[in-house]
Amino acid sequence: MQRSTLKAWFLVHKWTSLVCTLFLLLLCLTGLPLVFWEEISHLTGADPEVEAAAPGAQPANIDVLVEKALAKYPGDVPLFFGWDDHSPSVYVNTGARPDTPPPEMHTAVLHQYTGEVLPAAQFNEGVMYFLYRLHTDVFVGLPGMLFLGAMALLFAVAIVSGLVLYGPFMRKLPFGTLRTGRSRRLAWLDLHNVLGVVTLGWAFVVGITGAINTLAGPLEQAWQADQLGEFAARYQDRPRPGKLASLDAAVATARASEPDMVPAFVSFPGTGYSGNHHYGVFMHGNTPLTERLYRPVLIDAETGELTAKPELPGYMTTLLLSQPLHFGDYGGMPLKILWALLDLLTIGVLVSGLYLWFKRGSTEARVTEIERSGLIGNGEAQA
Repeated sequence: MQRSTLKAWFLVHKWTSLVCTLFLLLLCLTGLPLVFWEEISHLTGADPEVEAAAPGAQPANIDVLVEKALAKYPGDVPLFFGWDDHSPSVYVNTGARPDTPPPEMHTAVLHQYTGEVLPAAQFNEGVMYFLYRLHTDVFVGLPGMLFLGAMALLFAVAIVSGLVLYGPFMRKLPFGTLRTGRSRRLAWLDLHNVLGVVTLGWAFVVGITGAINTLAGPLEQAWQADQLGEFAARYQDRPRPGKLASLDAAVATARASEPDMVPAFVSFPGTGYSGNHHYGVFMHGNTPLTERLYRPVLIDAETGELTAKPELPGYMTTLLLSQPLHFGDYGGMPLKILWALLDLLTIGVLVSGLYLWFKRGSTEARVTEIERSGLIGNGEAQA
């Protein structure tokens, strides 16, 4: 590689890394406990164990469950109803108005079979929610999400440029070499390179999926305006229904229309997920992959009749698949442990990179160091 090209790549790696490192440290530190959000919730009692249903028991009527949730929060309107795939519990999100944002929602958790209102913490309270907001939007909403997405893209550029530099730097050195006998800075540089190449693939995937996840809001709005707008246009001259049809019957209709899928959650009219005149019954599969892919079934909220089953566009499928991949939520505890270990190693990459910055020399000296490391023999390098 020519010296001018090497210098250019070094400058790209240097400045993209410097700009994003502190924010990446924040994301790695907050992301580590979020990988184990479900397990931490169980241990702290925020997500208590739910007693299994009695043999032969039938689920309670969904409309009754919604009424019990509304009784807990008088004056609220229902927003979402959802199922827990891993326990016999359901949740109901309520709010003061149909467009209530998530931080202002109330949540009631109920036993799906007995109808008992279960003691459960609000999803938008507590330490884990605080860490989640820090990780996703630093408490400033969409601008914060887009900013962190830009940092994730810079991180991806830093990874690519680091890989380009790794080749000439380690050309004559065995993999994993730590030259501890010459200088502390050189040992840190070797450690930075080794950890960087070990975490390369994972860091790139997590960085890209993180950037995609920051676009969730705009992508969902685009989908609502595009496909849902087509169906909403048929109802544009009609007011939002004052009395809603049976949600229990609407879910049964959706189940019958997609017999190979199960309902994940229902959006009420006005929430933005199904227009102002429909229940949106979002169905999904029952495998680790297909349970992340939703098929919306629109049910007229006034008559209870099936209106449409719009296909999710490719960009929404990409978003839905990237969200659990970002947190290693596909393969159970083994994958979560692997994600946590790689997260810790990435913290090591970032910390060592900051150390090298504080102990930096000139760009020319760094490029010369890379050239020497790549061109001289291993015995000379250790001398």
